[in-house]
Amino acid sequence: MTQSVNLFPTSLAAVWQEITGSNKPNDTLLYDRVLFTLVITLLLIGFVIVASASMPEGQRLTGNPFHFIQRHAFYLMGCVAILVIGLQIPMEKWQKHSSLLLLATFVALVLVMFVGKTVNGSTRWLSFGPINIQVSELAKLGFFSYLAAYIVRRHAEVVEHAKGFYKPLGVFLILAGMILSQPDLGTVIVMFVATVGMLFLAGAKLRDFFVLILGGVALIVGLIIVSPYRMKRVTSFLDPWKDPFGDGYQLTQSLMAFGRGDWLGQGLGNSIQKLEYLPEAHTDFIFAIWAEEMGLVGVTILLLLQLCLALRALYIGSKALTAGQAYGGYLALGIGIWISFQTAVNTGAASGMLPTKGLTLPLISYGGSSLWVMMLAMVALLRIDHERRLSSVQATQRGNQ
Repeated sequence: MTQSVNLFPTSLAAVWQEITGSNKPNDTLLYDRVLFTLVITLLLIGFVIVASASMPEGQRLTGNPFHFIQRHAFYLMGCVAILVIGLQIPMEKWQKHSSLLLLATFVALVLVMFVGKTVNGSTRWLSFGPINIQVSELAKLGFFSYLAAYIVRRHAEVVEHAKGFYKPLGVFLILAGMILSQPDLGTVIVMFVATVGMLFLAGAKLRDFFVLILGGVALIVGLIIVSPYRMKRVTSFLDPWKDPFGDGYQLTQSLMAFGRGDWLGQGLGNSIQKLEYLPEAHTDFIFAIWAEEMGLVGVTILLLLQLCLALRALYIGSKALTAGQAYGGYLALGIGIWISFQTAVNTGAASGMLPTKGLTLPLISYGGSSLWVMMLAMVALLRIDHERRLSSVQATQRGNQ
């Protein structure tokens, strides 16, 4: 008599335990079905809302309302290729070639300075025919991979000596200087927060963190003060209605979208703000269009999905560290911090809680670079968890022999 297997949790408590990993994992299943389901769900939501938000812009720019939809579909096919190919690469190779990945990032950032494509006053892209690669997106994953490998190699030095703590920060400062020249302060802030988080979780001393955090905050404030356009963003964030047709235009239009969304939204496709009122409706401010069309209920669901994704990454990192897979563990923790903070910045900027930073909403916003790099990060998480489960099964089999 065959025993039936229940593949779905039967209560909300069981769902939460499955997401956070607080229940006993089924290590005989050699992939993380919760993470995989979250990623696919967010990609599908992203495609739907990009299709809704981008049609007016596509019509205006190209005469084809499906222009951005077709390109986003191409980016999603690229995500499938990244998934299929990336899952075949062992984390040992990631660790072995982490320095080469960082070097390639440096080279690409140098190329951006000389042959980069400029859009809206920012030079951040390398063009390869119809495809534009935003190198600062690659810099995030490249640096986190390098930092995870560095922590593994120099863990004792990071924990016991200040020089071990500050060495990778020298590399970060070089990267930050190159990214700031584009200019792109948002990416630098995300990288800084994730770097601090990874070093903290590695066990570095608190006194080093106080110095680092104070220095980082002072540097960010200084960069805002000396830059007129950054100062305008901060002042318009503090009181966007003071100049609703000037510096505060984008934020006031975004807030109108949130106001129109109410509890249940205007319905998918029924946004008014996307009709040439809200700039960057399908990229940086896609969350505002989602809020207008799906309301508070839709906003809550999307934020919960992003929260679950970040928690799952942190859980995978914790389990990998417990299993002795230090590189994969620290990389997963860095990815989890990256996802959570970038989501907070994007949604906070769209809702008027934070100054505008020009960061995408992970796995949701239109854009090939951000989508592909984030997908590669998700593939790394799946591979890290797969290797941990595989080693657990092999150890159990050896113990039974």
